[in-house]
Amino acid sequence: MAVVLSLGPQVDKTHFIVAVKITATMFFKERSFRMRKIIDFHAHIFNPKIAHLAIANLEQHYGMPWQCKGTFTDMKEEMDKSGFYKAVIFSTPTKPTQVVINNDFLFDLRDDRFIVFGSVHPDYENVAYEIQRIKNHGLRGFKFHPDFQAFNIDDDKALFMYEEIGPDYPIVFHVGDKKLDFSNPERLARVMEIFPQHKFVAAHMGGYSVWDNAAKALIGKNVWFDTSSTMWEVSPEKMADMIHVHGADRVLFGTDYPAVSLTEEAARIEALGLTEEEKEKIFHKNAEKLLGL
Repeated sequence: MAVVLSLGPQVDKTHFIVAVKITATMFFKERSFRMRKIIDFHAHIFNPKIAHLAIANLEQHYGMPWQCKGTFTDMKEEMDKSGFYKAVIFSTPTKPTQVVINNDFLFDLRDDRFIVFGSVHPDYENVAYEIQRIKNHGLRGFKFHPDFQAFNIDDDKALFMYEEIGPDYPIVFHVGDKKLDFSNPERLARVMEIFPQHKFVAAHMGGYSVWDNAAKALIGKNVWFDTSSTMWEVSPEKMADMIHVHGADRVLFGTDYPAVSLTEEAARIEALGLTEEEKEKIFHKNAEKLLGL
């Protein structure tokens, strides 16, 4: 049975961001003696040659400034400052011609703190070969952004990709956008029916900017959510409700770096009033279980 949540009025973003910055400062001072273990399950890394262009395009699409640089070097500095344990990083090709060069860039990244996910494009001429190449290089999962890659999550070509990937690798999707239909949560729900054993992760709590649709289509079902790019828009009370209804054991912490700094996003979770057990699951235990760490 579908569970429906009404997300209610949106919070004032400016006031919430200021409050989060204050909380971030307080939390990470306290961290010096608490040392919470944190895995960021949603971080983007761009080739340094095009990172500034990628950031500019993202800022234009989403209508907001992005706080960080989106390079591997900058992400390592963010990890150093925050003390995060590990991060799942990815870079998604928006065109078939970018697939090989994009994955080659990911193959060359070296840091024990980072868990790298690859990607392909459904219109790439040799999808099966590239998926196997990603696996052979030891990457731990796959990431797709249907809106920017311009394919429906439940398209036949996309279904072929998921079948080739198989049930042993987590597959992260950007899900939801009120401007577009490619990543509609209902499309992912149909894919989940076709591949019930696959490890699907619906980013942005199942539906960026369309959280009511996500509540109807995905909440409470056999899919992982990540918390990225949600708490700046959804009130803390409603965020906590979504976590409780879906189940804290199926929620992964994610920052959507370089959209925000790592510390500020962690502070948002700290401010939700969750139990210590729930926070431990979201911050690292669920990711460790999903990734087999």
